[in-house]
Amino acid sequence: MTLTLIEAKRQAKALRLALQAQGTAIRHAQALEAIAAQHGAKDWNTLHARLARQQGLPALDLNARVHGRYLGQPFTGRVVTLSAVGDLFRIEIRLDAPVDTVRFASFSNLRSLVRATVDAHGRSPQKTSDGVPHLVLDAGVRRR
Repeated sequence: MTLTLIEAKRQAKALRLALQAQGTAIRHAQALEAIAAQHGAKDWNTLHARLARQQGLPALDLNARVHGRYLGQPFTGRVVTLSAVGDLFRIEIRLDAPVDTVRFASFSNLRSLVRATVDAHGRSPQKTSDGVPHLVLDAGVRRR
């Protein structure tokens, strides 16, 4: 069986509970680090990123070049922060050119930095009123 994020978290929980039953209490974060080491990763964040990529997330790294749509507007940019939050990823993208996030001709709201949370498919769970994800990263992620 191929290790998934969910299975790795289950292993960490089982480890923590087994140690607790034997009188050794550890935090969940310590259990996650132990599971990461068991699977040959230097830490939990490294294992998490590896498993996420295997499950379909484009190879996102700091400074990766990305493109997609933000509030329906096409963009290109560079990843400036990236962190795992459970099965989601917090991402901050510095856009190459500002994107107008308002669809009305009477005024504008230009954004040059986008902060969002995306799932393993590069889509934000937050959606506009017409059901479109706020942020959609195209599968083709180019390295810097």
